[in-house]
Amino acid sequence: MLLEEAISSGPTFFSLAPWIVFFPGIGLLINIIFGGMILERGKWGEKIVGSIASLASGLAFVVAVLLAISLQGHPEGQIVTLTDWITIGDLSIPWAFQVDTLSVVMMLVVSGVGTLIHIYAIGYMHEDVRHNGDPNRFRRFFVFMNLFIAAMMILVSGDNYMMLFVGWEGVGLCSYLLIGFWYEKGKDGIGNAMAAKKAMITNRIGDFGFLLAAFSIFWTFGTFNFHSIFEKAPEVAAQNPEALLFITLCMLIGVTGKSAQLPLYVWLPDAMAGPTPVSALIHAATMVTAGVYLIARSAELYVLVPTAQTVVTLVGAATALFAATIAVGQFDIKKVLAYSTISQLGFMVAAVGMGAFVAGMFHLVTHAFFKALLFLSAGSVIQGLERGHHHVAHDPRLKKHVKGHGHEFDPQDMRNMGGLRSQMKITFWVYLIGAIALTGIPPLAGFWSKDEILAEANHLNLTAYILLTLAAIFTAFYMARQVLMVFFGKARTPAADHAQESPLVMTVPLMVLAALTVLGGALNLPFMGFHNLTLWLEQTLEGVVKEGEFVVLVALLSTGLTLVAFGLAWWLYNPRRYEEFWGAPAARRADDPLRSYIGPVFDTLKNKYWVDELYWTVILNPYISLSRFLADVIDWQFWHDWFHDKAIVGSYNMLTRLLAVRFDLGGIDAFFNGLARLVQRFAGLLRRVQTGYVRNYALMIFVGVVVILGYLLLR
Repeated sequence: MLLEEAISSGPTFFSLAPWIVFFPGIGLLINIIFGGMILERGKWGEKIVGSIASLASGLAFVVAVLLAISLQGHPEGQIVTLTDWITIGDLSIPWAFQVDTLSVVMMLVVSGVGTLIHIYAIGYMHEDVRHNGDPNRFRRFFVFMNLFIAAMMILVSGDNYMMLFVGWEGVGLCSYLLIGFWYEKGKDGIGNAMAAKKAMITNRIGDFGFLLAAFSIFWTFGTFNFHSIFEKAPEVAAQNPEALLFITLCMLIGVTGKSAQLPLYVWLPDAMAGPTPVSALIHAATMVTAGVYLIARSAELYVLVPTAQTVVTLVGAATALFAATIAVGQFDIKKVLAYSTISQLGFMVAAVGMGAFVAGMFHLVTHAFFKALLFLSAGSVIQGLERGHHHVAHDPRLKKHVKGHGHEFDPQDMRNMGGLRSQMKITFWVYLIGAIALTGIPPLAGFWSKDEILAEANHLNLTAYILLTLAAIFTAFYMARQVLMVFFGKARTPAADHAQESPLVMTVPLMVLAALTVLGGALNLPFMGFHNLTLWLEQTLEGVVKEGEFVVLVALLSTGLTLVAFGLAWWLYNPRRYEEFWGAPAARRADDPLRSYIGPVFDTLKNKYWVDELYWTVILNPYISLSRFLADVIDWQFWHDWFHDKAIVGSYNMLTRLLAVRFDLGGIDAFFNGLARLVQRFAGLLRRVQTGYVRNYALMIFVGVVVILGYLLLR
């Protein structure tokens, strides 16, 4: 009681809200201005640059913690206005930070997990920039990372949809910069650049939906401010429900782009082109969570439009199952996790769609813990294999073994791994914790958040419950498959046999994330007195939050089905069986035991249902053909060659020739030339009079006098 009184009567830190953006901004400016000189100082240069960026993100986390403390005593929150931004007539949009329990949850996740990723990246990028042959890009990477944190902080802290949209576009820009960080690498030397472009263009489609929603909001409500909109929403729902339906469905288009839902999910797997810390930041803490946050922030609109809620729920549930099945057929360690992210985002979108906003946000938080853990652990595995491959490539006795599965060694291909639990013990244990949490095994954090979503779906939407349960089964199978292929059995390549553990700067953040993964479920246990996150969020989402219930049957069923999936994965991929499979002659061996049983189905999953190929066939190739037709036929042949060169230039030349030759030369010039010739001839005649002899002139005078006298006499 005394502690509560002390908190409620203590100082508040709301005025510090702008610093959640300023600190990352200052960090990136320091590295832009002084980072080059710092890097020139030798081996400590990279550590200083990385530490500046990590400190900037860490200070933003400190500010978020102080804001959370302030909300303990003032749960109503506060809006901190920094400056006027846009003023046009009656429209006034300030640059203002909304500090409430929902925004602060996002601030804590973004800055907290983001800081751990920054620290990890110091060790990871030290090797990555050398492996890719350009150590000078180390500074650029951390500039982009700080910019990413700043943009995401703007997104989650704005008090209006326009400020949210600035952050929304900012994280889109940062994803483009970081996915294409090694833009000259990848397939044909442009693969990574194409992946970045794919992310940018796909998100622009979603952003178009967001803009339609924003324009409709202003048209309907006359403002972009959250509080004003939510106050008027019930009245608008009664008078013009179609407007709210249009707004919420257009927002969903934005969500499908940013949070990688059907049908705009295709950019996220290709985002693996960026360095692994980028994958972790995008998938765990920042960009892909923006769509979930948008729906949660707009909860008071969605609860008034049941049709939109149903559509959002079904899109999320279908995405969860669809992506989970694709993950079963992937061999790239990061792409398995990428499709897992799409699937788990489906869980979150389905949750907030059906009105289980706390369950969705709870899963967003726990997913940030274990998905960051999994991606960063995957990065540790990849660099461990690269170190092993480097050792093999420089050992004359092992050079002949440098190739892996396929023609070139790929450190991300799980078929080149195996037995890594003995070489990389720390990475193995933290990866195992993350995998178990993702599959939803109690008592890890993933179980509590996933089970809360399933319990809500069982109560609110049976179709979503069935789809999500099936997705959970596939999740358990593909994660067990991944762990067995990567860490168990014997090393299948010399690189795996010589893999080395990562340095402490990488493994310590992994251990911290593993601890959060184990303990994170305590944020919102479904028991009386432990609904901490529910009580926290109901201060902001007042009237739309309800306490989650623990449904024993749902929990037992999901856990039982998960264990069955584990058993099936063990039967197919246990070390003895898998090594026998792998040891068979290549001519009689498939690349995966599962292919031996489901053949064409496995091919379908491996090829991701050929969705990318379908998009190329139905959309991109026709678009490219149309573009070429418009460029070559319409623009060049018709517009340039015919209309411009013939119709315009040809007609102009013909007219100018007519005017120049017929009218000017044949008419005007001919007239004046004839006049000149006439004058010339007349002058020639007169010239004969001018003889130059005095006698002729005297004769002419005499004749003139005679003529005059004769005229006078005759007159």
